[in-house]
Amino acid sequence: MAKINLDLAKRKYVLGGIACGIVIIYIIQLFNLQIINSEYKSSADGNAFFNRTLYPSRGKISDRNGKLLIYNQPTYDLVYIPREVQPFDTLDLCKTLNITREQFDKRLNDVRNRRLNPGYSTYTQQTLMTQLTTQESGLLQEKLYKFPGFFIQKRTLRQYNYHNAGLLFGYVAEVSKSQMENDSYYTRGDYRGISGVESSYEKYLRGEKGIEILLRDAHGRIQGKYENGKNDVAPVSGKDLTLSIDIELQAYGEYLMQNKVGSIVMIEPATGEILCMVTSPAYDPSMLLGRDFSKNYQELENNPLKPLFNRAIQGRYPPGSIFKTAQGLIFLQEGVINENTMYSCLGGYPPLGGRPKCHGHGSPLSLVPAIATSCNSYFCYGLAAMLGSRKLYRNTPEAFDIWENHMRGMGFGNTLGVDLPSEKRGFIPNSNFYNRNYKNSWNASTIISIAIGQGEVTVTPLQAANLAATIANRGHYIVPHIVKDIQDTPLDSIYIHKRETGVKKEHYQSIVKGMAYAVTGGTCRAINLLPDIEVCGKTGTAENPHGKDHSIFLGFAPRDNPKAAIFVIVENAGYGATFGVPVGRLMMQKYLKGEAPESDKPLEDRIANTVIYPQTFFNWSHINKRNMELFQSGAGSVDVRKDRIIPFAPRENN
Repeated sequence: MAKINLDLAKRKYVLGGIACGIVIIYIIQLFNLQIINSEYKSSADGNAFFNRTLYPSRGKISDRNGKLLIYNQPTYDLVYIPREVQPFDTLDLCKTLNITREQFDKRLNDVRNRRLNPGYSTYTQQTLMTQLTTQESGLLQEKLYKFPGFFIQKRTLRQYNYHNAGLLFGYVAEVSKSQMENDSYYTRGDYRGISGVESSYEKYLRGEKGIEILLRDAHGRIQGKYENGKNDVAPVSGKDLTLSIDIELQAYGEYLMQNKVGSIVMIEPATGEILCMVTSPAYDPSMLLGRDFSKNYQELENNPLKPLFNRAIQGRYPPGSIFKTAQGLIFLQEGVINENTMYSCLGGYPPLGGRPKCHGHGSPLSLVPAIATSCNSYFCYGLAAMLGSRKLYRNTPEAFDIWENHMRGMGFGNTLGVDLPSEKRGFIPNSNFYNRNYKNSWNASTIISIAIGQGEVTVTPLQAANLAATIANRGHYIVPHIVKDIQDTPLDSIYIHKRETGVKKEHYQSIVKGMAYAVTGGTCRAINLLPDIEVCGKTGTAENPHGKDHSIFLGFAPRDNPKAAIFVIVENAGYGATFGVPVGRLMMQKYLKGEAPESDKPLEDRIANTVIYPQTFFNWSHINKRNMELFQSGAGSVDVRKDRIIPFAPRENN
């Protein structure tokens, strides 16, 4: 009897344990369904509510003078909730949207594909088609009752008041899978800035989404706002930006650089604000809008002249003779020379048999006339004296690393930190670089070409313009930036505080003297402006292994209290005085005086209407004699898709 009672007691505990286990499993499952798994919660809520996303207006963008550059206009998306879609006339919807059945099916499949659309749920809103016009939206609204489960979602689309600065503005496009995964703000069908200012200031421009909670009836029909909108969240518009650029100056620079390859960067030295950033070839920003985006982007991508490549911050060029200004500063700071130190030049650098060569000028000469006449030999002597000095340095590698540190202090060899994406850093070698390449057996003669801005050294146009601003400021710079003001938000501190180069102010005064003399009696005489504007300048001719040399100009004005520092590079255009200086002259007059004087109109027309394209980009065998004459005379431009010359009429300045 006792044994029977014991067995019953054991069974009681077993049955009780099973019952408790079942209860626990139910509790866990309920917790999972109601708390963890949002799909069922969405299903339950979806029976009574429809949460409509309210998209904010993207921030507007203006130039430094208050001219509106980028604004918004209404556009519409066709969205749907998959579980609410009921049988409908698919062909009728396709006809209304002006798409084929195949295109419609592909769009549906892409939406359902969780690899392309992370977080897809049949209970949440999905985007079928974006950027419907007002006319298309109106036509669809009239028929929407035929397509249960589909809705019209209002958004905004970027619009441009100017056809310039496409690379600087950047473009807005639909988010990718990785962008959705990296930022929970975005869902499929959302748009964000992909390049330029639109990308680097995306979090300011995009604003904050809102939500509208709508009440459904038992048949899923919208009955109005839930609790009269008490729980709705209004969208917050993006912040407006004021750019530092002068759009008229930007447009003028693009006009001068049409049918050429190169860049113009102008900076306000006192603030680091970029006044213009011209990259040529350029493109109209409105090309990358709307449904033609993919077609136009592909056309720009396939263009051999690379109009999507921002040469101002990504192009890396040998700086040529403008680099002599930086060399002079280092030699003065290190005590290798003083302003009166003289070296001889007999048409080239004598210790290496007259190479690098030099043009005719007085000899011997000191630092100021060496800058003014752009003497190659002087700066080769200076570098040799620095790297060979055993009074100042233990050995050549130590001397060279000090040289490299000075170059980095001036903003070379690293990115400057401009507020645009994809900035490149150029290249400044150090002693380890040469130790590897020359197996620890090298000296000044081995690398002498860097003294005149050739050899391994490369800089970006932005870095070169920053050098001009640093000289204009006599020894400091503020990191160049494209945004002048963010609505109700302070700028990043790096765009406000000065950065010292470590070179004394008095040494900069010597370089300024040389650059002023270059304008009044040296290689930059063609940029001598009106009597009330004293310009300081330096020409450069950068050797190009792929064709004709690049034409370069570096300068600032006025000499005292400078308002603008500029760098110009025109690829394959020859000597710096041929194109770099005239472009610099016209740009400075445009900014400082409002326009070029009447006497400079012929120069303006000649520069703007001259075609200079690298011949390596084209198959010239297809061009007949008449077309070649058009090209060489500057009366024609190149159709890069068909390798032919086409006549063109001069464009208006804007």
